[in-house]
Amino acid sequence: MEVLAGPPARKQSSALPAAAALPSDPQPTPPKPVQIAVLKARDLKTIKSDVSVTLVRAEYNGAILGDSSTTNVLPNGTASYNFTTSFDCSPDGRNSWDDIAHKPVLLTVIEVLQSEKRQKEKTMPLGQAVVDLLPLLQGQCSFKVSAPLYAVPTSPLESLQPEAKGGLEVTVCTEEPLLSASQLSNGNLLSVTLEAAYSAPEAFAPSGPLQNYMACLQVPAAGEKEVPLLFKNGILKPAGEKEPLPRPKKWPLANVMAPGALSIPNSFIVGGPYEDEDGELNKREDREFRIQAESTKRIVWDMERRCYLDPAAVAILQKRIAECRYWPVEVCRMPVASPSKGKTSKADKGDEDKQIFFHGVAYVNMVPLLCPGVKQIRGAFRVFTYQDSEVFEKTKSQHSVFRDLRSQLSLTKEGSWTPGISTPLSRAVPSKSQKEDKEKITKEKDSNRKTSSVPKIQLSDATVEAENVTYLSLDGQQYVEAGTFLVMEIKLDKALVPKRSREELTGRVKQMIPPRPPLPPRTAGAKKAVEGYHSHVTSIAVAILSEYHELFGKRLPDRGAIDHQTLEEQKRQLNFELNSSGKYFAFKEQLKYAVVKIVREKYLKTTAFETQEQFQAFLSELYVYLVDQMHVALNQLLSEEAASPAPLSRTTREQLWLFAREAEVNKDYKLASLYHQQRVAQDQRNIQCWLDYGAFCLLLEETTKAQECFQQALSLDPHHIQSLLLCGVGAVSLQHYEEAELFFEDACCLEPSNIVAWTLSGLFYELQNNNIQAEMAFREAKKLLQAQLAKERSIPEAAEGKKHISAVCVSSPSPGPEECLPERVADGSADKVPEAVEPALACAAPEEEATAPEAAPKAPASVSGVSRPPCTIFMKAVEFLMKVNAIQFVHMALAHELLSPPGGPSCAYYLALAQTSLLKEDFSKCEECLCEAVRIDYVNPNVWAQKGHLCYLKRDFGEAKECYERTISFVEDAADMHFVYLRLGSIYLEEKEYGRAKQTYLLACKNSASCLTWLGVGIACYRLDEMAEAEDALSEANALNNTNAEVWAYLALICLQGGRQLEAEQCYKYVVKLGLRNAALLRELRAAQQRFGFGDPAF
Repeated sequence: MEVLAGPPARKQSSALPAAAALPSDPQPTPPKPVQIAVLKARDLKTIKSDVSVTLVRAEYNGAILGDSSTTNVLPNGTASYNFTTSFDCSPDGRNSWDDIAHKPVLLTVIEVLQSEKRQKEKTMPLGQAVVDLLPLLQGQCSFKVSAPLYAVPTSPLESLQPEAKGGLEVTVCTEEPLLSASQLSNGNLLSVTLEAAYSAPEAFAPSGPLQNYMACLQVPAAGEKEVPLLFKNGILKPAGEKEPLPRPKKWPLANVMAPGALSIPNSFIVGGPYEDEDGELNKREDREFRIQAESTKRIVWDMERRCYLDPAAVAILQKRIAECRYWPVEVCRMPVASPSKGKTSKADKGDEDKQIFFHGVAYVNMVPLLCPGVKQIRGAFRVFTYQDSEVFEKTKSQHSVFRDLRSQLSLTKEGSWTPGISTPLSRAVPSKSQKEDKEKITKEKDSNRKTSSVPKIQLSDATVEAENVTYLSLDGQQYVEAGTFLVMEIKLDKALVPKRSREELTGRVKQMIPPRPPLPPRTAGAKKAVEGYHSHVTSIAVAILSEYHELFGKRLPDRGAIDHQTLEEQKRQLNFELNSSGKYFAFKEQLKYAVVKIVREKYLKTTAFETQEQFQAFLSELYVYLVDQMHVALNQLLSEEAASPAPLSRTTREQLWLFAREAEVNKDYKLASLYHQQRVAQDQRNIQCWLDYGAFCLLLEETTKAQECFQQALSLDPHHIQSLLLCGVGAVSLQHYEEAELFFEDACCLEPSNIVAWTLSGLFYELQNNNIQAEMAFREAKKLLQAQLAKERSIPEAAEGKKHISAVCVSSPSPGPEECLPERVADGSADKVPEAVEPALACAAPEEEATAPEAAPKAPASVSGVSRPPCTIFMKAVEFLMKVNAIQFVHMALAHELLSPPGGPSCAYYLALAQTSLLKEDFSKCEECLCEAVRIDYVNPNVWAQKGHLCYLKRDFGEAKECYERTISFVEDAADMHFVYLRLGSIYLEEKEYGRAKQTYLLACKNSASCLTWLGVGIACYRLDEMAEAEDALSEANALNNTNAEVWAYLALICLQGGRQLEAEQCYKYVVKLGLRNAALLRELRAAQQRFGFGDPAF
């Protein structure tokens, strides 16, 4: 293989990434010397036992660097050379950094044969070794290697073992690193390995004239250049055994005499399962074809070509892949011309130059290299006929590399074999149809030349090539008929898109839970209810006995006997005293609570009876049970102290906001409204709480209520810009246009530098057909934006670490409109994560029992996943309006944005349009917008998160999982990572990947803990049999929200596993009371109750 001068550079867009910008007058880099020192050779006797005198020759990039002096070989086979030579290396010189990457130093040990006096010394190559210079591009200034020495065959018929039989000790050094720190960190190394072409066409035969099988592709270099990578000298092998695995990769060298020296040290082709490949033919149904093809006729290269990419080339590579996912890899077969034959005519020469035989192309999908952390792709790629129109349509490539380089592809058949040249060429016989087609084309051309003399017309190259289309198509079609495919690997030293390095969350779940005061142990199961009834009965009995003693005294008659008549009289007097004093009513009320507890805990009756007969039957059963238990209590006369009350707790505003957002995403709008109302009730003078509640009402299209919230916020601060703008938006929705105009005018007067205020005013005036006012407002907003951008550009780089002020809030005393609400996430009921509970011994009961103590998790960060601020006034307005659900104004702003940018809509435009489509559940429109967004900005985590939400709501969980995993792999977070974690965790739970689910939910807990995040951790731990951690996690979930039925259900399962009857019954009581809607979980719980024999008080 060799690297040739590239074709004319393609015309690129001027909007290249910043890293690709080159200085207008680059200063030439001075060459840097690379010093090669060959110290000694060892084990030379193993190659040839009678060798006595040798020397070593160093070659690099086709040039001989020098020979050492002759040295005697010691009896142990060693020879000390201490030979030093060097060559110069520079980015643009003969020995470039790209040469350093893929061309090794070739060292040849030459035996000096003894000769008679006055005769020239005879030499014979003994062995060869290669030294890889790649460490010089990895930041090293010097290194020492023991290069394996391979024997050189004495004739072309000699077959040698590929194992090395000796070695050379070599040191390589430079005075300073070849690459600067910036080039080292921002550059990259691209390796392309072409393994083989399997299922070769029938026309390829190992006999006949010499043929050269070649493949080629282009990769970007610095600036506008492109480097063609040409793989030559493929070996045609007949059907038979498969290629062995692992097998070494080969250097792209042609002047190596020792076959073993072609192998790259420590670099092997290892293969792998077809299903894990990135290309085509990796489905289960393709497996049999792949296995058969590997044993049939094939062309083998096994070559690796490495290419150094400077920072500019890396940026261009990433941009090219984003613009066009498929890259063409061309293949062809070229005849090797023999110099011994007679001269051919000029016409024939021109014909031969222009024709590329068996011209095919494979399309390699490079997009996986834009996934975070992906550094290589490997797979099989089908070969198709090379057709210009099809290649341009799929790859946007207008040039054939082979056609551009055909003048440099002159191949000459070698004469007799000479040591030092080893070109593995294959032979093939052209098919009969090929010969006939070529003769036919030649005759037609001759005929055309004769008939075209009057008038004389000069045919262009394009016309001549058009005449060859039929012939070339016949050649290339054979690839399709044979099912030919290439197996190749493209590998990068560093991923184009870095993947975030996650810290290991290996600590126990309890260590992540914030400290909170322990809840007192409190049980309220059926047994406890009965015991409470016993306690009340005995206390009332003691009170009645005291009344009796007051009336009749404590002294009893002799022998303690009282006649029946006296006893009845005392009973009447006691009843009269209790009723007249009101004590009887007090005792009855005291006992009523205990009876109610028994009805709820023992009989689980909390709703009205359907019929009177059911009610009477239940009363009869209850009366018998209460009388029996009363007798038990009177006999025992036991009492118990009441449990201490649970400490009060207070949920923070941030927690309530997070709970409201989760309920909103789950489309549980009633619960979301309750949380918003709780936020407002906690602090009625908090403006943000009112604005959030109003934005939620806009989502539900409750415009009147939303406007009331916005006006309440404005009444707290009449100079609050966001409140003024939202009051204007609400007034427009209610068609109160005069009020809206006042609000927008007031906002622009209070804060003249507010871009969003001017933009919304312009949209309002446009809605009123007041074009003059609208144009004025837009002009003012654009002027402010230009000034803002100029100011940001003028900030010195040293201040980049400082916090940037929002473009909307420049010189504003209050937060800008963009900060009023966090980013939205696609709504959907599909992400109902199982919910969690507190540990059984510290369970906070809903409503009738105290809530859990205060917790303070952070609200999900609303930081944009890609730190690119909107660059137009309309996208700035959209960014604000999307957060407050002002969809009417969003569509107006997007309509302007569609016509505004000169380069077409931005990624942010399509992302916003996709979000509005998802709110309307227009999935097809949303998918179209996201496809455009991905095309524009393939590495935007917000786009992939939104695509994951779309797939999740469509219940395409496999695709949603891939999108979410890619989102969390990016170094920068998406705007709604909380819901990405929740939904990805729920998918893992559904697919029973409990370990990954636990880690995902823990990440969510770390960023913004909620009941749902801790519930996910609890479920995963429970399924992993980590009961202690599961209970800890469910405890925290219950502390954050004690009205979640699934929390109680999983806690009941844990209590059943631990043999804790009272706690299991208590949890089950709240499962029933809160109405668990997860039928599968309820069946699992009841099956566990049956298995353990307790847990349901009805047993």
